[in-house]
Amino acid sequence: MSQRYRITRSFQEIADPAISLEECLQYFGAKPDFDYSRVYTVKGPTSTMSIEGDFFMWRYGDTQIPFRHYQGDLYVAGSNEAVIPKMMEVASELRADITEG
Repeated sequence: MSQRYRITRSFQEIADPAISLEECLQYFGAKPDFDYSRVYTVKGPTSTMSIEGDFFMWRYGDTQIPFRHYQGDLYVAGSNEAVIPKMMEVASELRADITEG
């Protein structure tokens, strides 16, 4: 099982700590290794599950890792060790913190 992380500004003393969807669309839209998707599909050996939401899919080699925007924060699973430095980069550029959860 992988660890889930949250990129958030909720610990900062600012008027509106939410990371807006519009801000994410602009930020990730400028990144050539990210694509936006309204559905994240997980394929298992015998079934397929689709989850609706706002996903910014990071292309890392043949793998796609979702950064999900949900209620003013971004969530990402640390199932691939390469996601940790990318997550830190995103949090730094969005002036946000990283927590487990």
